[in-house]
Amino acid sequence: MPPKVKNLVKGLRAVQDLELLKVFESEIAFELSNNPFQVDQLGSLGDFLVDWDSPHSKDVVLRKRCNSGEEVAVSAVLGPPPTSERGGKFPRDILMNVFIKKPTLSSMLQFNCQAFEESIDKSNFDIKTAYYLPSSSSSTCLGSSIYRGPQFSELDPDLQDSIKQYLIAKGIGENLIMFLLHYLHKREQEQYVNWLRKGKSFVSESE
Repeated sequence: MPPKVKNLVKGLRAVQDLELLKVFESEIAFELSNNPFQVDQLGSLGDFLVDWDSPHSKDVVLRKRCNSGEEVAVSAVLGPPPTSERGGKFPRDILMNVFIKKPTLSSMLQFNCQAFEESIDKSNFDIKTAYYLPSSSSSTCLGSSIYRGPQFSELDPDLQDSIKQYLIAKGIGENLIMFLLHYLHKREQEQYVNWLRKGKSFVSESE
């Protein structure tokens, strides 16, 4: 490639990089100045402790041991973005798996739930499925040939309500859900800004 053409191509690339750099900087500034989650943490962990939380991961795992010796573990991650705009502080729901194990049994219960902001400063959750796992260490306990039980929505309404109250008694209540809604939205916002900064740093690196 002739030197003049080579310099022209290099100049065009520099202009393109500069334009992209400006867009990165603008997006970072916007996100930092329009972050609705930079307020005091809402809700509370209660008796739960954070068992797993990585700045590079989407999920968070909480764990607690009840006075009865039962162990309760919660794995939570933000659900997909909504297909239509809705009001409230938190645009996305939480997909939450709750595991309960008794100290004298190898089996455990698993509840797949969807937690959401019901109204301003009020949260709730729905139970989607309820599983009985024969062994907490079995990798095949949820195989396709294993009976998993009926759809939770098909259970008797009184049984559905009793199971939900059972989870609430184990600490899966409004305070915990509000904590997770706020914490996971805030963390994802921080992860996005960090991603933008990495992109900006890459583009600004001179060859």
